[in-house]
This record gives sequence, C-alpha cells and structure tokens, in this order.
Amino acid sequence: MSKEMLNIRDILALNLKENRKKCGFTQEKLAEKAGISAHYLAMVEVSKKFPTPEMLDRIAQALKIETYKLFDASATPEGALLHLEQSILTNMEQFINITIKQAITNEFKKYKEN
Repeated sequence: MSKEMLNIRDILALNLKENRKKCGFTQEKLAEKAGISAHYLAMVEVSKKFPTPEMLDRIAQALKIETYKLFDASATPEGALLHLEQSILTNMEQFINITIKQAITNEFKKYKEN
C-alpha cells in the first residue's frame, strides 16, 4: 500500500484478507461459506471489485465478525501504521505552527523593545 490515504476498497481488501487468514480460510473456503465465487472474492481482496451490502453481510457472517469491522482502517497492521503516520504528521504540523508563531511573536517583541 502507498503512504497516501487508503480508500474504502483498499481498507476492505486489507481487512478481508486479514480476517480470512485469522480464520484459517483459503479464498475458496471463505467464498464457499459466503456463497460467492472464489474469483470474485479474490478480486475484492485486490481492490478490483466491491461487493453489495448483502454480499458484505454474508462475508462478515462467514468470518464471524460484524460487517462494519471490514471497514475499520486501523484493523490491519498496514492500516494501523498508516493511521499512526497520519496522526504523527498532524501533530508535527501543529507543533511546527505553534513554534513558528511563538518565534514570530518573540522577534516582534524584541523589535518593539529596540
């Protein structure tokens, strides 16, 4: 995955694959349990296809998870790292802005004193 913001297809693909592996399922076994084709499931896992809400429910049920968990951006290691990276960058940007404002204020005070 790139360092850009993950889109919903990528999040679904990562979570689906991660949860499938946690359950010890092959793509074929999960597809059978969810009542979909293994080829279609493989396409979802590489972000090429996006399932209907009904199909998402069947997949989640086969994985024994709540459907919304397929869309949790921090549920996979990749997602968690991306979330952490974005959080760090946001905090750094805020820190830099505060530091610059303080430096400008201090320089202005020195200028006024002279």
